[in-house]
Amino acid sequence: MGYAGTSPPPRSPGAETVSYFSRTFSICPGDRLAANGPPRAVGCSVASTITQRFAADMEEPAARLDARRRYRNCDVLGFGGKLLFVLIFGMPLPAQTNSVSTTQANQLPFSGRANASGSVSATQSITNTGTGNSVNIIGSTVNLTSPYNGSVPDASNINLALPLTLDNALKLGVRNNLAQISQNNSVVEARGQRLVARSALMPNVGSSIGETLAKIDLAAQGLKSSALGIPGLPNTLGPFNFFDARAVRLSQSVLDLVRIGNLRSATQNLNAARAAAMDARDLIVFAVVGSYLQVTAAQARVVATRAQVESSRSVYQQASDRMKAGLNARIDVTRSQVQYQTDVQRLRAEQADVEKQKLDLSRVIGLPYGSDIAIAEDFPYKALADLSVEEALKRANETRADLRSARAAVQAADSALRAARAEYLPTLSMAGDYGAEGLNPAQGHATYTVGGTISVPIFQGGRVQGDVEQALATLNQRKAELQDTFGVIDRDVRVAFIDLNAAADQVLVAESNVSLSKDILRQARDRFVQGIADTVEVVQAQQTVAQADNDYINAVFQHNLAKVALSRAMGQAESTVQNLLRGK
Repeated sequence: MGYAGTSPPPRSPGAETVSYFSRTFSICPGDRLAANGPPRAVGCSVASTITQRFAADMEEPAARLDARRRYRNCDVLGFGGKLLFVLIFGMPLPAQTNSVSTTQANQLPFSGRANASGSVSATQSITNTGTGNSVNIIGSTVNLTSPYNGSVPDASNINLALPLTLDNALKLGVRNNLAQISQNNSVVEARGQRLVARSALMPNVGSSIGETLAKIDLAAQGLKSSALGIPGLPNTLGPFNFFDARAVRLSQSVLDLVRIGNLRSATQNLNAARAAAMDARDLIVFAVVGSYLQVTAAQARVVATRAQVESSRSVYQQASDRMKAGLNARIDVTRSQVQYQTDVQRLRAEQADVEKQKLDLSRVIGLPYGSDIAIAEDFPYKALADLSVEEALKRANETRADLRSARAAVQAADSALRAARAEYLPTLSMAGDYGAEGLNPAQGHATYTVGGTISVPIFQGGRVQGDVEQALATLNQRKAELQDTFGVIDRDVRVAFIDLNAAADQVLVAESNVSLSKDILRQARDRFVQGIADTVEVVQAQQTVAQADNDYINAVFQHNLAKVALSRAMGQAESTVQNLLRGK
C-alpha cells in the first residue's frame, strides 16, 4: 500500500510519547510516493478508499515532533500530487452511487385466463326442419373462434390424411392448430420471463478493456487556484494517457426480496402457461372431433338423400309408365317429378355441405390447402357406459387443466404481491473487479476493487404503495376467476349429461320413426301401383322418410357431440374421447 505522506520518523527509546492520526490511501502497486516529489504515475487511478488509522500507542521522541510536523506540512506531493489527491477524493468507487435505486416488483396482467381470446363450444337449439310429421329436436353445432379455427398447414403430414382416421386427425390437430402453436409460444415466452427474473439473482460477470487520451480543463472541473489554495495552477492538464483492462467485473445481489418474489411469480406464471397449453389441447380435441363428426353427419345425410333420390326417381318412372298405360292422370306424373327434382336439389346441397365441412376440418388440423380428404371412420350410436355426474365432477376437479392454470395464476399473483410489499425493505449487493491499469499496457499494474452496498428506501413518492395496490387488485381478480372456474366446470359436466341423456332418448325415437316411415312408404307405393291411391300419398311418405332420416342423423350427431363435450368437461380429452365415442 502506498501512503499519501512518508512514514513517521523512527522512535528513540525512553523518548516522550505522543499519539498521531494518519491518513492513507492505496494506489497502483509499485507506485509509491517519493520522499521529496510527486508520484511516478500521476494518472494512475485509486484502487481503494481512504482509510483512517488511530495510533494512540505509538511513541515518538518529543525532540523530533516539530521536525515531523514541519515534514508533514511541507509540499512533498508537489502540484501533481495535490491534484491527484483532489481527483482521488472526488472519485466514487464502482460500488458506490449518489442515489438510492431499489428493485421494482413485476406487475402481472389483470386476468389470469390465457384462453380468453378464443373458444370452442357446442351450441344447442330447438329446431323443426320440415313437415308436420317432424318433431322438435335439439340441434347441435360446433362453434369455433380464432385461433381454434385456424392452423399452420404442414405438407409433410399429408400421408396421415389418406384416409383420415379420427386418431390421425387428432395428431394433426394438436400439432398444427393455431391455438396450440400460440399456447406453445406463450410457454416459451413465460420460460424466457422466468430466466430474466432468475438472472437478476445470479452473478453478472463481464470484462472490458479501454484506453483514453485526454486533456482536462481544470477550471471547467471546478479546480481553481483560489479554491484550492494552489498558486500558479494552470488552466489545463495534459494530455495524458490512461489504460484500463478489467479481466473480471462481477456484481451479485446478495439479498433482495423483491427479486426473489419476482422469480417466484415468474415460476408460477410458467406453470400457469403450461397448464393453459394443456387446456388449449383439450379444446383443440373438442374442435377436431366435433369437426370430424360434422363431416360424418354431413356424409350420412348425403347417403340418405341419395337413397331418397333413387326412391323418387322410381316413383316418377312408375307414374310415367302408368300414365302411358292410361292408369293415372298426368298430375300424378307432375307431382312425382317435382318431388324427384326437389330431392336432387337437396342432394346437391348436402354434397356441397360435405365439401365445406371437409374444408373446415382441414383448416382445424392443418392440412395443405386444397387437400382432398376421405373420412375413414363413422361413429354410430353407442350407449354410454355407466358414469355418474358425481364421478365425472370428481374427475374434472382433479384433471381439468384450466383449473390448474387458474390456481397457478393465483399463486403467481400472490408472489407478485409479496414482491411489491418487499419494496419497503433494504437490499444488499456486492460488486468487484480485477484487472490492470496504468499509463499504457506496457506499464500497467494489477488492481482490484471490492465493495458492498446496502440500499435502504426511505421515501419514493408513494410508488411502492401503488405497486402494492395494483398487485392486490390482480390477486383479488384471479381469486375470483378461480372460483368462477369451479362453476364453469360444474356447468360443463352437468350440461354434457343433460345433452347426452336427451340425445339418447331422441336417437331411440328417431330410430323407430325411420323404421315406421319406411314401412309407410312401402305401403303407399304398393297402393299407388295397385291404383288404390295417387302420388300424393307416395310423396308425403317420401317426405316423412327424408325427415325421419334427418332426425336420426341429427340425434346421433348430438349424442356423439355430447360425449365429446363430456370428455372436455372432465379433462384429458385426448385420452378419453375415443373410448367415450365407442361407448366404453
